[in-house]
Amino acid sequence: MSVDAAPRTVVLVDAYASARCLAPLFRARGLDCVHVQSTPGIPAAYAASFRPADFADNIIHAGDIARTLAAVAEHEPTGLLAGVERAVPLADILSEELGLPGNGTALSRARRDKYLMVETVRAAGVPAADQIRTGDLATLLAWYEKAEGRVVLKPVSSAGSDGIHFCDGAAEVRAAFRALIGTTSALGQQNDTVLAQEYLVGGEYIVNTVSLDGRHHVCDIWKMHHLSANGVHDLPAGAELLPRRGPEQDRLVEHTRRVLDALGIRDGAAHSELKLTPHGPRLIETGARVCGADVHVPAGAAIGESQLDWTVDAYADPARFAARWRTGYELRRHARIVNMVSPVEGTLVGFPKLSRLRSLESFHEVLYRVTPGGEIHRSVDDWTFPLRVFLLHETASTVARDALTTRYLDGDGFYAIG
Repeated sequence: MSVDAAPRTVVLVDAYASARCLAPLFRARGLDCVHVQSTPGIPAAYAASFRPADFADNIIHAGDIARTLAAVAEHEPTGLLAGVERAVPLADILSEELGLPGNGTALSRARRDKYLMVETVRAAGVPAADQIRTGDLATLLAWYEKAEGRVVLKPVSSAGSDGIHFCDGAAEVRAAFRALIGTTSALGQQNDTVLAQEYLVGGEYIVNTVSLDGRHHVCDIWKMHHLSANGVHDLPAGAELLPRRGPEQDRLVEHTRRVLDALGIRDGAAHSELKLTPHGPRLIETGARVCGADVHVPAGAAIGESQLDWTVDAYADPARFAARWRTGYELRRHARIVNMVSPVEGTLVGFPKLSRLRSLESFHEVLYRVTPGGEIHRSVDDWTFPLRVFLLHETASTVARDALTTRYLDGDGFYAIG
């Protein structure tokens, strides 16, 4: 690019949570950034993460697609992408209308509606979980009578572990249905129906990818760790970064690529959650956006590049991405994430044992969800973890030891409540 050439522009829709870090990376590669706010108001869960100073303009979408398209088109963007889950439908419309690389609108609903997602994958010949979507309790109970073992009830459209219920009997199915129906999901959508699925037995994994013209690069693979606490079965307690290659990883990656193709994800980041069952991998869900929870921090430190770096590369230098997309990744350091699980609630005074946590040999960083003076809640889902701890070290045994020590510290005396 000559010194007189105008910089290219990329548009980010709802650049919240982990996606808040994309704009600085794009600007470092010489691209200007414009923000589209998909709703007049920013949800409370995301408000603190929005950084308006990172953008040349903030276009607020108030429901008029034509007006928003005209405002975006004035910036002559060369790329447009969704930052968080709720931004996916609008990003699909805008990129398609503007003729920009994207995933189109034909399968947009299937990338957001969890029931339709699994059915679309199944229709493409990819093995998938048995499920039903209904707003009628009698219909749900009739389906449950034919199910084998535990089932899971959750909102059709949501994020993280919002509204997830594990049910081992008809009474629990009834209670979960009544707890969900008529409520509002974490993404602000009315739960007029519920999604019920067979409980997939097996380990849970995350596969983060970035795609360009249908070529899928695997950025990082994580094995999830769970525990039962605060009355919640399978609370996500953390994750362990896996090497790129291995018998489990190879099966998961092949399944993920088939899922991405089935859902029409050809361009941009995707975050896929899967179970490795005795019958093979099964999709839990895929989000057509970057992974949240700042997973890019330990991934980038352990590998050298994160999903965010690959996302920027796909838009800033497609030729470079195309030349490298088949490459795997090597672990420079081992990494784990530990979600701290609060057993208490009230006004947080402090974390008395935080210095002991920071003194661990593999301690890398801590992500605060609650700080002194704020309200802390008993941890029952992704939204109520007060701290997320990142551990990194050259040896896997050191990280494993410190992960167990972190869990040990996360008990009596770790939280001071006023």
